[in-house]
Amino acid sequence: MKKKKLWMKIGIGLLSILLIIDITASFYFYNLAIERNVKDFLVGNSDLEVSAEAMDVFIDGDWREWVDNQDFEQWEMESYDGLKLQGYYLEAKEPTDKTVVLAHGYLGRARDMGLYGQYYYEELGYNIFTADLRGHGQSEGEYIGFGWHDRLDYLDWIDKVLERTGSDSEIVLHGVSMGAATMLMTSGEDLPENVKAIVADSPYTSVYDMFDYQMGRMFHLPAFPILPSTSLITQMRAGYSLTEASALDQVKKAEVPILYIHGNADTFVPTSMTEELYKNTKSNAEMITFDDAGHGEAFVTQKNRYINKMNAFLNKYID
Repeated sequence: MKKKKLWMKIGIGLLSILLIIDITASFYFYNLAIERNVKDFLVGNSDLEVSAEAMDVFIDGDWREWVDNQDFEQWEMESYDGLKLQGYYLEAKEPTDKTVVLAHGYLGRARDMGLYGQYYYEELGYNIFTADLRGHGQSEGEYIGFGWHDRLDYLDWIDKVLERTGSDSEIVLHGVSMGAATMLMTSGEDLPENVKAIVADSPYTSVYDMFDYQMGRMFHLPAFPILPSTSLITQMRAGYSLTEASALDQVKKAEVPILYIHGNADTFVPTSMTEELYKNTKSNAEMITFDDAGHGEAFVTQKNRYINKMNAFLNKYID
């Protein structure tokens, strides 16, 4: 009897230790990835290494000077939960009813989408709108939404774009990485008919899936039990769970045509996630992959093929 009680005490002690470790790890990963702070863990991450060709364009490309020289209107909006968010609008050189709404990636900011905006503006003659997602750039927010709460922000931004451009406006949503997931999460909502097409470059299926993949790849840890606990912490602190933040669930409800783009050499967000999204999309969907392209690189390293596919897709749905 004494031995049985001893083993029970040992068992309870071990469970308590494991619980403490789990909770500590959950807070650690929340602070690491979701809380708004400096993300040193991405420095030196081999999955984010880019080719020399892409690096030259990302860092020193002419598009950066182009962005600096444009007279963007600065818009401010209060989100549904009281955050001040910043957006930026550039009217086309010639009057048009076509507008592209852009969304940047993790730890990025609105101006980063000038790489794509310049093409829409200079070559396609579109108006441009882009925003700092909550927790990024000049927008408020103490956490990163990974697209889930941002989808509601973008619904409001789209309404503001329509107020500016008129009821006949045709809108394209174009996002990269987290921005692509944001647009896909938006696709499952009740969008105005003005939204004609979505371009999703390097998206993930869900935040849980993304964290699961990265925990195994970067930390060599299993998802259970840390990710469910991290999801609970995220629910308490940021108001969403890692499982509900699902682009996959949203595209199953989508009515807007979607073009999926992904690099086959992407080790940060695996191409298989885009394949799963494509297979489960309710609306008309197309997918193109690019050999030897890393995460978000295809527009730079294989631009002609990228824009040819994108233009052919947009021409089907934009008048």
